[in-house]
Amino acid sequence: MKRLLLLLSLSVTCYYSFPTVSETDSEESDGKLAEDYLKKYYNLQTVGNPQSRKENSNPFSEKIRQMQDFFGLEVTGKLDADTMKIMQQPRCGVTDIGQYRSFPGSPVWRKKDIKYRILNYTPDMARADVDRAIKKAFKVWSDVTPLTFTRIYNRVSDIEISFGTQEHGDFYPFDGPLGVLAHAFAPGKFIGGDAHFDVDETWTARSAGFNLFLVAAHEFGHSLGLDHSELPGALMFPTYSYVNPKVFKLSEDDTVGIQALYGARKEKPTRPTSPTSPTSPTMPTTCEPNIIFNAVTTLRGDILFFKEKNVWHKVPQNSEVEHHLIKSFWPSLPSDIEAAYECQEKDQVLLFKGTRYWALNGSDIVKDFPKSIYKLGFPQTVKRIDAAVNNEETGKTYFFVDDNYWSYDEEKQLMDKTSPRKISEDFPGIGQKVHAAFQSNGFLYFFNGPNQYEFSTKTNTVTRQLKNNSWMNC
Repeated sequence: MKRLLLLLSLSVTCYYSFPTVSETDSEESDGKLAEDYLKKYYNLQTVGNPQSRKENSNPFSEKIRQMQDFFGLEVTGKLDADTMKIMQQPRCGVTDIGQYRSFPGSPVWRKKDIKYRILNYTPDMARADVDRAIKKAFKVWSDVTPLTFTRIYNRVSDIEISFGTQEHGDFYPFDGPLGVLAHAFAPGKFIGGDAHFDVDETWTARSAGFNLFLVAAHEFGHSLGLDHSELPGALMFPTYSYVNPKVFKLSEDDTVGIQALYGARKEKPTRPTSPTSPTSPTMPTTCEPNIIFNAVTTLRGDILFFKEKNVWHKVPQNSEVEHHLIKSFWPSLPSDIEAAYECQEKDQVLLFKGTRYWALNGSDIVKDFPKSIYKLGFPQTVKRIDAAVNNEETGKTYFFVDDNYWSYDEEKQLMDKTSPRKISEDFPGIGQKVHAAFQSNGFLYFFNGPNQYEFSTKTNTVTRQLKNNSWMNC
């Protein structure tokens, strides 16, 4: 039997009244809950003896470490408060060990046009709103793949969509309000690809209740063959979190996963530029007066400027600035790098996009990357890094997010406890937002819109205001 069932559930805080229990009873209850959790999601073999749950080197503790690492928690092997909080959240029924992007065997649809049918509706929403939410959820995936999704009405489709309650005909009953929200099946015959939603939940097109578009988009990822992602910012992460559908954007991790199964969407060819044209629309000139770079970093004495799919390489001894496409140097890196910095102690350059980051050693991508930014200590409310720079004098790296910044100790590999702090308080004069930053000759250079600020860490003041392209010999 191939593994098909996928259960999506929501992280909800619920308050109940219980009789007073002793500390010993509470510990034993927590231990039993944790044991059941680890058996179900991390393949823990039977423990049984409460004493065996307290030994630090036993299989129970090893599975706790595995679970803590998956969720980006401090890896202690102990049932601390943060670990118990995660274990007590309603969640998806699929295990967290194994492949995270696609199912074993990578089942996919062997055609490009997928048919779907809506069999019935929730009483919570107008039918037109349900239709729009379902159509928009499919569009999330058709925007990044060659797939198209066509609704049909009078015959069996590839993906059958229905609302049901309790036992609803597939041997995987729902559990009432505030439990399992929905489940779906991997591509295949008969029930394969179908998506079921629990009618006992409150479905909406807003933030109240459960947003049907967000849940459906996740479920349709399973219907297309994606397993869960271990990145909290990804749509395919096991637990639900609300994002305004008007600003929703599929994460890089989700995009890479679905394109590994179906390939990328082919854009319509654009009209070629004239061979005599000095530049093309996709290659902006660095001498544009209002150019804004996505990220800037040093690399072994050179300077790299990133914008969209382009990177400019500035060698101090050379008056020329070399232009390249990011893919020509690093084929596995995404475009639109959002932040970058060099850590000279490690001889690495770190590149950030969304909730993931890569490490370069010279021109090579370091093994076992990309990684999640949450492993650096960011809260899950942070979805992207605007800019980053390492201060060689202090060994601290500053990460800029909106009007705040985080200070990271490279030696201890920990975020400073005072983080986050306001940019305007500690870096006066550079504005309230940073688009890019790097360090050179003892100064920090901050890019804010089309302006650049040279900042002295000794006097804590701006010493010069420059244009962004001042390094480009314009």
